[in-house]
Amino acid sequence: MKIIEKFKNKKPVISFEVFPPRLDMAIESIYSKILQYKELKPDFMSVTYGAGGSKRDRTIEIASKIQNEYGIECMAHFTCVGHSVEGIDEMLQMLSAHNVENILALRGDPPVNQPDFDYSQNAYEYASELIEHIHSKKNFCVSAAAYVEGHVSCKTLKEDLFYLKEKVDMGVDLLITQLFFDNRLFYDFLDKAEGIGIKCPVSAGIMPIYKAEQMIKMAALCGASIPAKLLLIIDKYKDNPEDMQKAGIEYAGAQVGDLIQNGVAGVHLMTMNKPDSARTILDLAGL
Repeated sequence: MKIIEKFKNKKPVISFEVFPPRLDMAIESIYSKILQYKELKPDFMSVTYGAGGSKRDRTIEIASKIQNEYGIECMAHFTCVGHSVEGIDEMLQMLSAHNVENILALRGDPPVNQPDFDYSQNAYEYASELIEHIHSKKNFCVSAAAYVEGHVSCKTLKEDLFYLKEKVDMGVDLLITQLFFDNRLFYDFLDKAEGIGIKCPVSAGIMPIYKAEQMIKMAALCGASIPAKLLLIIDKYKDNPEDMQKAGIEYAGAQVGDLIQNGVAGVHLMTMNKPDSARTILDLAGL
């Protein structure tokens, strides 16, 4: 099933993101966790791709397992990095052969240890081009990333919204935001997106905080600001990892609860392969 159909018939749509194990770990290590996620009855799950497409084979294998053996609709992340047009079509054929009908099309992170990677070396330099190519195949529900406060490479949110609208016009069915910590900014983003004609559903990407240093790094990468309330939590618990994780999960639970009360279309939990955290967040949010 194409995931967009779920957004037409249910609100909110709850989903989880998982990532493939490191290449030096057995892929089977993820499957017991997926079973735990399944107990929470998600509407769908997504599988990340790895920097530079480093885990692309594992992405397909895990996505296939989620879709065909665990009976959960699955979305495979797919990036521009390292692909020729022929390589893209080969990957699309493989996903289709495994009954995976949903793709999150991204520009993608550069390969590890190549911070100055030249994206023009790819068949497609920008996500909008990849989206147009995938959409032309007519076989997939295509999702794209949105940045609540604007992409770090854009000077203004207005500029980023222009490029977001371009992606949507290329054939996006669904938007999933990168992490954010202030719901007020998310609601403002929704208003601005609607104001420029973006009409597809937007699922709120929520990542709980497990470590203060990790969260600060992720926020910087994603261009997410840290509200004063959260800064106080970090300052209070930064030297106590266990309490920091507990407080971070509670903060995410409060975020999700507020989003649900305000009628959000969907919530996409990026729980770092920690199903217990997902369960706690849903419990705190009243789900």
